[in-house]
Amino acid sequence: MSDETLAVDVAGIHFQNPVLLASGTAAYGREIAGVIDLESLGGIFTKAVSPRPRNGAPPLRVVDTPGGMLNAIGLANPGVADVRAHDLPWLAANVSSARVIVNVVGDMVEDYATVVSELANEKGIDGFELNVSCPNTKAGGLEFGADPRALAEVVRGARAATKRPLFVKLSPALADIASAAKIAVDAGADAISLVNTLPGLVIDVERRRPALGFGTGGLSGSALLPVGVRATWMVRRAVEVPIVGVGGITKGTDAVQYLLAGASLVALGTAALRDPRAPERVVRELGAWCRAHDVRVVRELTGTLEWVS
Repeated sequence: MSDETLAVDVAGIHFQNPVLLASGTAAYGREIAGVIDLESLGGIFTKAVSPRPRNGAPPLRVVDTPGGMLNAIGLANPGVADVRAHDLPWLAANVSSARVIVNVVGDMVEDYATVVSELANEKGIDGFELNVSCPNTKAGGLEFGADPRALAEVVRGARAATKRPLFVKLSPALADIASAAKIAVDAGADAISLVNTLPGLVIDVERRRPALGFGTGGLSGSALLPVGVRATWMVRRAVEVPIVGVGGITKGTDAVQYLLAGASLVALGTAALRDPRAPERVVRELGAWCRAHDVRVVRELTGTLEWVS
């Protein structure tokens, strides 16, 4: 299968294949470059970037669960100034075939536009992913994505700060994820990432306390696959922009599920943490599946799910 058979164009960006690393998996690229061949992938979503440095959540930050893991990292990062000075130059010099999408977080609506504006003209960036699962400190901790007005303001502010593509990442816990996606698109989003982690709690029964230092955390891993696939199918029917399928992918046929449901790209997270070679393997398996099923170009799969009658 030729490289162009797996190639996909999304939001004006050419991806050599549809398999990316999800945010939090790739850090800022340099940290995993000796373990994962970044240039063999479609791209990476970087670790979160906020206006100011964030120390993150107290330990423990990760605990295993059946079918995945629960994590509360707390979006720890050195802040936009440090990322711009130390990480983006490395990405620009060392990553050329894979595309780089910077994940953006904030505590207030204006934080998103601040980060995007600071990085809008930097080399080595192909787009931005807005993580709107963060709590809005000015609205009593309500997630940006769960507040239609705040969600629209976040996206509009980022849209005004850059001409580069904007991906908006939504939580599977939203009451109406399709409506949230439509709000994001109407405000200027070029693509939707589905899904973020699902809130959960693991209890240490001996201590009668939460296993994670923060208390609750986000569930990721294979248990999230049907949740993400369903969300992709629902949003695909509500908006016309491309979708990135995220959550629970461990093998090529998992990626195919997302594509059939309506995704144009997919991203691996937990699987890559458990097996750094998993993303490259999924690329190979996806190509093999396409060959076995006479799929000429992978983009032909997007949204071709045949629903029950």
